[in-house]
Amino acid sequence: MIDRPAPELRLLADIGGTNARFALQSGADGFDDIEVLPGAAYPSLGEAMRAYLANARARGLAVDGVRHAALAIANPVEGDAVKMTNHHWSFSIKALRQEQGLTTLLVVNDFAALAMALPHLAPAGKRRIGGGVELADRPIGLIGPGTGLGVAGVIPTGGRWTALAGEGGHVSFAPCNRDEVAILEALWGEYGHVSAERLLSGMGLELIHWARTGKRIEASAITGAALDGSSGDCLGTVNLFCAILGSVAGNVALTLGATGGMYIGGGIVPRLQGLFDASSFRARFEDKGRLGDYLARIPTYVITEQYPALRGVSAMLSDRVNMLQ
Repeated sequence: MIDRPAPELRLLADIGGTNARFALQSGADGFDDIEVLPGAAYPSLGEAMRAYLANARARGLAVDGVRHAALAIANPVEGDAVKMTNHHWSFSIKALRQEQGLTTLLVVNDFAALAMALPHLAPAGKRRIGGGVELADRPIGLIGPGTGLGVAGVIPTGGRWTALAGEGGHVSFAPCNRDEVAILEALWGEYGHVSAERLLSGMGLELIHWARTGKRIEASAITGAALDGSSGDCLGTVNLFCAILGSVAGNVALTLGATGGMYIGGGIVPRLQGLFDASSFRARFEDKGRLGDYLARIPTYVITEQYPALRGVSAMLSDRVNMLQ
């Protein structure tokens, strides 16, 4: 029998504006020792990484041999310097790699990493909303409201998949009816430029509610009151949020030609449960005039897998390490 070396341990992370999800991976499938750390509790990303590894070491894992790491981060990644838009962390990729004693440190946009996971999601990792049939080996779109609004895609390229990272959440918001025009006018006075993210995020729920009712309520209270039926105003805000998300998702699908499917990630939509399924999201997704039939053929899914971005960033790290060997 030939002795085969044990798979090397790799460090993976999905870093959002609120939480950082860390994991270790020792093989092709599955993740070990997943831990979620609140970003606000650590002055820097390096401190959070060290805290996670120290915790893993205390749980009996041999983490000293970690040489390769990949971080999916809620931010554009265009060079060595990274400064998060929705968080206080900033760092140099090269300096962080040296500080952590790593051979490889791959830092990618979190929605690019999430997009890389989409072609590989199991049926149990997604929930269909509406009709449509995905076409094989065609572009797949992704949108996800959370702390901010992520937008990405993935396209087939020569037997592989390539992620398209971008900042589509910051496109200008386009109202589709008089109620949304009134919201836009209210926010113009506050912000000047009003992006899709300004409405389709945790803060966006609060702003929609304020513009509709004049009341300032936290997003968690809005969704809670909508879910338990205790506030018609909050239910109206959630329904309008879902409708706007449908319109923006339709825009992304048209832009990418996402006939492989359109997926919804982020932290907000899964919390809405049946309210989202019963909302006008799908109707607004298809409501594009002459292109309505085109969009009706594109299926839409809510991602239900718990840590999908880790799966995507793992695949991207494997590609990088294989290229360098």
